Amino acid sequence: MDKREAIGSWLSGPRAAAEEAGVDFGYRGEQLGLPEEGQGSIARPGRRLGALAVDWGLCLLIAYGLIADSYNDAAQVWAPIILFVLFVLTVGTLGFTPGKRLFGLRVVAVETGRVSFARALVRTVLLFLAIPALIWDRDGRGLHDRLAGTVEVRI
Repeated sequence: MDKREAIGSWLSGPRAAAEEAGVDFGYRGEQLGLPEEGQGSIARPGRRLGALAVDWGLCLLIAYGLIADSYNDAAQVWAPIILFVLFVLTVGTLGFTPGKRLFGLRVVAVETGRVSFARALVRTVLLFLAIPALIWDRDGRGLHDRLAGTVEVRI
């Protein structure tokens, strides 16, 4: 192995190096019994971030238009509270928020398929802590989804 191959494997990351060595990771969601593509497959990060941006914008609009007198109060105090309530209520009842619905996503429980209020509350609290949402497993689920027993899929 020359130096270029060693540097190339280092730059590609451990997964690429393991795949080159012959390790088969499968596709995202395979361990959960989900399809690789289409309906029911694991939601991709771009769609998830887009849905979060739509939900945040909606909550900011509600906070600034109906509750707060200034943009700072709306963005720093009221919009996060409204977003928290929106996540718990809509994910706990429907399985999606307005942003998730717009982007074709749904949150489901791994075992039952239906998200309860308790799971939605745990997932939302962990999502608001931010760090659990930034730690992902090989299936693309954040730590907040793993601990709540949920997965975000395409509809």
